[in-house]
Amino acid sequence: MHSRPSRGQWGGTGGRGGSTPPARVSVPTRRHQRRGTLHPGAWWLWSLALGTAATRTTNPLLLALLIGASGYVVAAHRTAAPWSRSYSAFAKLALAVLLIRLAFAVLLGSPIPGTHVLVTLPEVPLPHWAQGIRLGGEVTAEALVFALYDGLKLATLLICVGAANALANPARLLKSLPGALYETGVAVVVALTFAPNLVADVQRLRAARRLRGRPDRGVRGLLQVGLPVLEGALERSVALAAAMDARGYGRTADVPAPVRRTTTALTLGGLLGVCAGTYGLLTAEGGTYGLPVLLAGVVAALAGLRLGGRRTLRTRYRPDPWDLRAWLVAGSGATVAALLALAAASDPQALHPGVVPLTAPALPLWPAAAVLLALLPAFIVPKEPS
Repeated sequence: MHSRPSRGQWGGTGGRGGSTPPARVSVPTRRHQRRGTLHPGAWWLWSLALGTAATRTTNPLLLALLIGASGYVVAAHRTAAPWSRSYSAFAKLALAVLLIRLAFAVLLGSPIPGTHVLVTLPEVPLPHWAQGIRLGGEVTAEALVFALYDGLKLATLLICVGAANALANPARLLKSLPGALYETGVAVVVALTFAPNLVADVQRLRAARRLRGRPDRGVRGLLQVGLPVLEGALERSVALAAAMDARGYGRTADVPAPVRRTTTALTLGGLLGVCAGTYGLLTAEGGTYGLPVLLAGVVAALAGLRLGGRRTLRTRYRPDPWDLRAWLVAGSGATVAALLALAAASDPQALHPGVVPLTAPALPLWPAAAVLLALLPAFIVPKEPS
């Protein structure tokens, strides 16, 4: 006669069996998994602030520091997502812009006078109505250095924008937009993610053809790869349209007419105020009224966006929190922009080195130390899992 085993022999929970209850296994929730992620708006504010700092100087040493700081942060926090590969594309675009600027300086000349003639190109005579423009002629070292400084500033701005595209998840950024900008944000996100997905499809199909021993280069390989890529893009577009229609995209709520008119007036008035205030800050005559008009325009535009959000019937599922790390990341970029703007006003010669006479640029110490503050996100933000 067999005796029935007790609960303790089966490993069950119970007091009289003498066994200890099994340990409770904690399953990580999505909230715990996303605790280390950063709000995508913080990355955009940080990168745009670095781009603003790049517009305040033409010193190539400071611009190189800005490029190095943004590149180091991207290398520390870039994931394997498709949008993270856009940084190299922005870097190549910045290099192309720099080379085009130098080519224009060589072919079309420069208004900068110079005495160090490097080469003399054949000059094409132009009619009298094209005075001030020349094709060919003398190419001086001063003109090339001025074009290098000018092109490097624009290249740095493009690289900073590329850092934001590589670090910020566009789908998460869409969730953080105000309700009034939801439809526009969806269109922008679809446009931003189309090119990376297309590049990923091309790389996947070319790798598959190489594994099968088929050609992936030339006109024949391009046609045999391009047709499946276009077919996949079409299928993805149809699936996206069906998903957007099923989720009620484009449906709006009934808003009273006075609220609509107030929203339109606040939004348009705020945008005009922002434009007028920005123009006032950029000109010497509008320094007194530029900042108040800009602040009033920002407040009016935000109020218009707040009222316009009533037309959108949508909720945010698990929104990204704006925590202390987001404030520190955005604040580090804003501090760099503010300190370089202060340095440009107090010591313009250090941030805008001259080219006539031709001298080597010097590295200003405290503006360079201010640029190093842009490295703060590399140490306070944990790396996201791939």
